[in-house]
Amino acid sequence: MALRHGRGAGLRRTASRRAGYVALGAALYLAAGVAATWPAVQNARSQFLSGGAPANGEASPGDHLQTLYHYWLVGHQLEHGRAPWRDPYTFRPEAKPQPNFSGWPYGILFWPLGAALGLVVGWNVLQLLFYVLAGLAACAWLRELDLPRGPALAGGLAFAIAPYRVEQSVGHLLGPISILIPVSLWAFERARRGSNWWLAVAGGAMASIPLSGQVHLALGAIPFFVAYALCRTRDRRLVLGAIGGAVAAIAAGALVRETLIKHSTQAGGRTLGEISFYSARTGDFVSRHVDHSRSEQFVFLGWATPIVAVIGLVLLLRARRYSLAAILGLGAVVPIVLAVGTHTPIYSALWHALPPFRFPRVPERLLPIGALCIAGLFAYAIAQTRRSIVTALAVVLLLVDLHVHVYGRSAPGDPAGAAPSAAGRLLELPVFDPGVHYGSVYLWYDTAAHRQRPGGYSTTAPKPAKQIADRLERLNCGDWSGDLTGELRRLGIDSIALHRGLFIRNPAVPSTGWFAARGLLGHGWNVQHTAGPVWIFERGGIGIAPTRSEPAHSRSVFCQGWFAKKDSGRYMSETHAPFWIYGSGVLRLDFAPSALRPRVTVDGREGLVLRSRGWHLVAVEIPRLHEVAGQKRKVGLKLLRASTFPSRGNRSPRRASSP
Repeated sequence: MALRHGRGAGLRRTASRRAGYVALGAALYLAAGVAATWPAVQNARSQFLSGGAPANGEASPGDHLQTLYHYWLVGHQLEHGRAPWRDPYTFRPEAKPQPNFSGWPYGILFWPLGAALGLVVGWNVLQLLFYVLAGLAACAWLRELDLPRGPALAGGLAFAIAPYRVEQSVGHLLGPISILIPVSLWAFERARRGSNWWLAVAGGAMASIPLSGQVHLALGAIPFFVAYALCRTRDRRLVLGAIGGAVAAIAAGALVRETLIKHSTQAGGRTLGEISFYSARTGDFVSRHVDHSRSEQFVFLGWATPIVAVIGLVLLLRARRYSLAAILGLGAVVPIVLAVGTHTPIYSALWHALPPFRFPRVPERLLPIGALCIAGLFAYAIAQTRRSIVTALAVVLLLVDLHVHVYGRSAPGDPAGAAPSAAGRLLELPVFDPGVHYGSVYLWYDTAAHRQRPGGYSTTAPKPAKQIADRLERLNCGDWSGDLTGELRRLGIDSIALHRGLFIRNPAVPSTGWFAARGLLGHGWNVQHTAGPVWIFERGGIGIAPTRSEPAHSRSVFCQGWFAKKDSGRYMSETHAPFWIYGSGVLRLDFAPSALRPRVTVDGREGLVLRSRGWHLVAVEIPRLHEVAGQKRKVGLKLLRASTFPSRGNRSPRRASSP
């Protein structure tokens, strides 16, 4: 009896020590998450922890709004008895309901947080929770490798706050999904201790990476997982289990390919030119500076942490643990080499030899694997001493060495106030190309509107969504040519939300919000209510008349269809290129010499006569674009000057244009 009680007490003490250790780790990683998000976390009750893009009274655009929308959609669909993997709102009615792969697996976790705390606070709490989960997952894996508790804690911290992982957690799904890599390795190590159930967990975690839409990460994670299994065991059961998990992950990737990518705008893959644009430079690996215009190329590894990791690799080799040294060493080096992209011939060779590598455009996306391997090598280096002071110093070193300032305060706007009253479909202006991230604002506003809409934001948007966006973008500038009134009726659009804040200093669209509102009012749409800079138009009715500031009359206002002005003029970027000019009389357009012959209309009529004093829409149309020396893409005519002068008797206005 005494022996039994003693054994029970020992088990209770062990469980208590384990719970205390887990609590210590959770507290450490939570503190690290607060440090990583500081000072933005001070406003976590009212603003998103994200990139902090300018809002101009709107919600701050960014990938965080896209990710949050996919999380929110899971609970929203379940609450209404619908499939959580379907998006019934985006790109409708031109496309079928889109798969909501990005809602897996964290949409289930976000559902109660968003319901209890609200979507803004729920997002922020989840952001901090991801740091806890990342640290605990990596720490648990390292403990299974028989590392002492202190070094395992430090290794978990190195993975949790790895700078690239932090940057890709600001709004992108890559950072949170990378947690599944140490989860799969931990579960595999648990399977080595005897239970097949852990193999299913490892395979499920691995399959969830491509199933979440992070197919590029899966291109590296799947072979890394299989190689890790081969290095760690010769047990046939375990090897076959790891291969089975890899097969499940490949099947998940094939599902995403067939249902989402195959019929999207990226069905043909990416060019090497696109990959080159996103390729990192060698100096980026040691630069702590975050250039938000090159955020994808932010690949800082720390200064001291990689050196300690190299020491850990040397110690593993000296200990003759060659297989573990090989998998961790290659796991760290290969993603770093591939992150340089087309700056070395290696990525180009992979692009030509392996068709799956033709679809990702950001070669850095495999770096979470490198971050985990560096964390493991770092932990092994400091595990060579049992002194607690060494572990404490290692934790301090990591907090200082890996800290980067990437988080900002992102405004949430007023989605509820901007929700339309009409029950039909909703169109948002400005219309963006589906792959442009400013469309993320519309996803966030739809968490309150619950309306089908032809727009949205996705780098794998269906082709019809791209085509309808190309037609409707004329509305951004008040250009209603091409029977857009009939197009809106066909789409079932009953409400139009004009986001005036998104027209301000936006590189994706010109500052033409005044003309967009002018066009809507002139075609029978009236403002029913406003929410800050968002005006909700509905067809007919009395409406209200909010204040509008007219642009200066002294300069022409160019719409989409023109490149920015350079040197002596500007090139057409599309075959239909409109602009607004103020005045009356006869219009003179001076073009650079070209074989192309334009068709010019003023207010929808051919000719160059400005019939009354005021704003006039001038549209230049050409049959095709062509290549010009010194230009990286096809262009149309180059407009040197547009001017007006009083009409003189019967002088033919067409001669006033000189192509």
